[in-house]
Amino acid sequence: MKILIIGGTGTISTSITAQLLERGDEVTLYNRGKTPARFPTGAKIIHGDRNDFAAFEAQMVAAGHFDSVIDMMCFTPEQAQSAIQTFKGRIGQFIFCSTVDVYTKPPLVHPVVESESRNANSDYGRNKARCEDLFMEAGERGDFAITTIRPAHTYGDTGNLIHTFGWRTTIWDRLLRGKPIIVHGDGTSLWVSCHSDDVGRAFVNACGNQNAYGKAYHTAGEEWRTWTQYFHEAAEAIAAPPPNLVYIPTSVLMQIAPQHSRISYENFQFTNILDNTAAKTDLDFRFTVTWSEGVQRMYRWLTEHDRIENCDLDSWYDPLITDWQRAIGTLTPITD
Repeated sequence: MKILIIGGTGTISTSITAQLLERGDEVTLYNRGKTPARFPTGAKIIHGDRNDFAAFEAQMVAAGHFDSVIDMMCFTPEQAQSAIQTFKGRIGQFIFCSTVDVYTKPPLVHPVVESESRNANSDYGRNKARCEDLFMEAGERGDFAITTIRPAHTYGDTGNLIHTFGWRTTIWDRLLRGKPIIVHGDGTSLWVSCHSDDVGRAFVNACGNQNAYGKAYHTAGEEWRTWTQYFHEAAEAIAAPPPNLVYIPTSVLMQIAPQHSRISYENFQFTNILDNTAAKTDLDFRFTVTWSEGVQRMYRWLTEHDRIENCDLDSWYDPLITDWQRAIGTLTPITD
């Protein structure tokens, strides 16, 4: 098959590209060329900026016909409209990488299925939902066949251990040094993580798959764990001391450190359990890389490439813990 990937060098798209090349597909990547490639040679690369809509359309017309286009870098309705204008009537299938962040949080039911309410908390989720709608409308008009894939938290070997305050690698240093780690809420909401090799396989199997036309799919992890378990298992995987977790209500974190806490307020504080049945049935989605193995692989790569930052760089972190513990220490216990 002749496949175009808009992106191709990110966490998920690196796995997609590698698997397509290994399968023998003819792969073209369109990106800005700013992220080093980490896959076998063989892909054709077109450099450009998709936000220069006129240039993007001209480059894609010049590139010719593709059986499937996988868009990993569409985040706004304007980008979606540009893609529709560019590819309508010129490709067989458009595969849109969306997100489970399109759903209402907290979810109305568990596990979440693909038809659940989409009323996202974040601009990111709302924009992705609008893009989904635009692509679905294009599919219904006959512009091209449309498949939507909604990954949850996806990481790769070069990824990172996400945490209450985002993605900074200082969290590894805190684990290794046994320093206190802040956890949003009481640590009991459930979270799922999935390796990019498993998620990427679903995208590869969606290409040209007529069973996937007009449908949306989850590609989420299947080890449902609390955030407390998440950190304990991560520490055990890298032979770090059992973590010293400090629990702070998410609303408090958002009040005193909004610039660091928004991702937890909008997303991480809510339980994420998603039904992968559809992707298993149509896309042969399989969860094969355990969290423990994935953490070891991430840690090995980060260590080999000297990417773990000194946690002292987060100068606000320990004072926040001190202030929280001092504040709760002033509370008067109820004795009757």
